[in-house]
Amino acid sequence: MIIPVYNCFHPILRQEAVQISEFNQRIADLVANMYETLYNISNGVGLAGNQVGSNDALFIVDLNVGSDEEKPNPITVINPEIIYYSDEESDENEGCLSIPDFFEKVVRPESIQIRYYDLDMKEYNREVSGFLARVMQHEFDHLKGKLIFDKITPLRRALAKSKLNKIKRGDILPNYPMIMPDGTLIEPEVEE
Repeated sequence: MIIPVYNCFHPILRQEAVQISEFNQRIADLVANMYETLYNISNGVGLAGNQVGSNDALFIVDLNVGSDEEKPNPITVINPEIIYYSDEESDENEGCLSIPDFFEKVVRPESIQIRYYDLDMKEYNREVSGFLARVMQHEFDHLKGKLIFDKITPLRRALAKSKLNKIKRGDILPNYPMIMPDGTLIEPEVEE
């Protein structure tokens, strides 16, 4: 089932996620629906629980979405903890499914060490770098109630204010279902 994505100005995106204590069918169904959403709505490569209205500490990543490599390569990350950030940093453009049509350069550590569980309760302790590290940090930020425009300079944020206000008002909408800041569901118009 495709789940609506929450607009970045909805209060749930500012709440800190709650650790998952029971790996049950509800979590398995949520993860399955998140993958279906990710694979069917756009070319995003990650999705955090709060982006679909859940306060569970989990996110999913698949770097093959939208690539020539159509074979899915899903990574389910439950109760993540980043235990190391490299000193080396890079700045790259980032977008976000909760912030339609908004891209900004974000400075992040080039590599991280992350500990997490998958749906089978298997624990991972991985060092990742490059694009995967960037995506995991982006999704981890969501679980902490942080968004990409929190990570840009005050000048860049001031320059982006007009566009962010349009996103908040719904003047800029994605081509997938979105829950607006007031809780209203906006469905994309279907072309016939």
